[in-house]
Amino acid sequence: MRYLVRDRMLAFHEEAWVETEHREKLFKVDRKLFRLRTTFDFVDTRGNHVASIVKKVFTLHHTILIKQDGETVGLISKRTLRIFGDRFKVRLGDGRRLRVVGNLWDREFDIQHHGTTLAHVSRRWFTIRDAYAVDVMSERDATMLIILAVCVDHILEDREGERLTNL
Repeated sequence: MRYLVRDRMLAFHEEAWVETEHREKLFKVDRKLFRLRTTFDFVDTRGNHVASIVKKVFTLHHTILIKQDGETVGLISKRTLRIFGDRFKVRLGDGRRLRVVGNLWDREFDIQHHGTTLAHVSRRWFTIRDAYAVDVMSERDATMLIILAVCVDHILEDREGERLTNL
């Protein structure tokens, strides 16, 4: 199934909506600015809290924790120095380790488990810069895969912003 993530910047916070391919809203991703830590909240259309994404501060690698009901259910980190191997490290609470592979520069990547693609993330078909598709092959893990796609996109966006600031 295809899901769409559409970003919106407002005056004091940033939000995104996750929709089905039929434009039915499923989740709001609400980014809290002006905090020591960057925090995102995933909230369903009824206002129920689904998950929190918390960026860890003062780590060697860019690390984000995924929390549900106060417990860490996932961790994704971007390695700062990489000679061989994956650029991202993903560990889920159930012990699975996932890979993020593809063209990260163009935001075309897959989330895989043991070589099987669970989701494909793409900005290719969108003329609007702040929208992308998440094609989920494993509906059982759909919410987690969407959350991981938002995390990777956020990490890539942060790194791009840091690079532009240092110019």
